[in-house]
Amino acid sequence: MESLLKPVESIEAMIHEIRGQKVMLDSDLAKLYKVETKVLNQAVKRNTRRFPIDFMFQLSSEE
Repeated sequence: MESLLKPVESIEAMIHEIRGQKVMLDSDLAKLYKVETKVLNQAVKRNTRRFPIDFMFQLSSEE
């Protein structure tokens, strides 16, 4: 069974600064958890009460 753990450097490379906040894109999180981005987003939508309001936001087309 393959481990979910990744080297710190590869995870750090997935962290971006957007709007003055350090964030990870849904596509990068999906890769870490080895699921499709669509599946990750569906799980988040089904469990919105578990996430703080400032936990997620959508990028504009300019971003």
